Amino acid sequence: MGTRSYRLCELADIVGGKVVGDGDVEICGVAGIREAMPGDITFIANPRYAEFLSNTRASAVIGGDDLSPLKPLIRIGNPYYAFLQVLNLFAVERAVRYARGVHESAVVHADVVLGDDVSIGAFCQISAGARIGDRTTILPGTFVGEGCVIGPDCLIYPNVTIREGSEIGQRVILQPGVVVGSDGFGYAKNGVSHHKVPQIGRVVIEDDVEIGANSCVDRATTGETRIRRGSKIDNLVQIAHNVVLGEDSVLAAQVGISGSTEVGRGAVIGGQAGLAGHLTIGDGVTVGGQAGVTKSVPSGKVVSGYPARDHSVARRLAACNAMLPALFERVKILEQRLRELEKGGVHDPSAKNDR
Repeated sequence: MGTRSYRLCELADIVGGKVVGDGDVEICGVAGIREAMPGDITFIANPRYAEFLSNTRASAVIGGDDLSPLKPLIRIGNPYYAFLQVLNLFAVERAVRYARGVHESAVVHADVVLGDDVSIGAFCQISAGARIGDRTTILPGTFVGEGCVIGPDCLIYPNVTIREGSEIGQRVILQPGVVVGSDGFGYAKNGVSHHKVPQIGRVVIEDDVEIGANSCVDRATTGETRIRRGSKIDNLVQIAHNVVLGEDSVLAAQVGISGSTEVGRGAVIGGQAGLAGHLTIGDGVTVGGQAGVTKSVPSGKVVSGYPARDHSVARRLAACNAMLPALFERVKILEQRLRELEKGGVHDPSAKNDR
């Protein structure tokens, strides 16, 4: 995978784990447990993958305290995070090196302020008054509107649109096709006609945020739509006008958050979940996939289903729903027997023979 190799004991020192077995085994790559080859290190963070340990071709494994040492092992409390640290070592060697400077086909307004060591790719447009931080990379086909501020060490992938007045912090990653600052969805009805409400606010994306491909963050009607520090947003997510997303929150694919909803710190929102507008979602809330959240949720709660409710209640309801077809058939049989009895004692073949 990379050109450099590490001894297992070196990797253990880097991640803060303990070696069980041969600490001198050479590691030159990382891979999943099923596709790993000799020279690779793999990991087990989920017990259901332990069955693959006896057949893996990996030279070493990262695992938890309860993992049997069938191969040389780095034992650590959080094997998934340790694997991430090792993966980063090799990823640095494979990282794409983008050419620095401004491509000849890019259109950069004369009063744009460019930091040191930036990279502006082919056919980008950087509009008047924009400021681009040191070492930021903007890849081909990206549009940056007037007055935008993009901090240092950002990576903006191709065909991203960052509309006027948006502010992006440090170390932000925007995957291909992201739209930041599109108009919020606001209309006032007069009779049968819908009249567009001007969207004159902005979007602020704080440090260390990543937004997945083709996701949209709408500008505020007035004020701000704000994505707070450290949040991670998957592909195809819609965040509406005036939403505030709390620090270190995680949104899976196809989540939709309606206007003016505030989500607290450390929220986890499962795929295809939808949140109605003007709600308050507390710190540490977990929303199950495909849930429909129609009311505010207190901090620390786990909710799922539609309408979203406490997860334990939603599970019981789901179990009951699964039994409804059989219950419906039983009710039909009981109704038929009742009708026969009401007609005057027609023999019921299911009744016990007491003679």
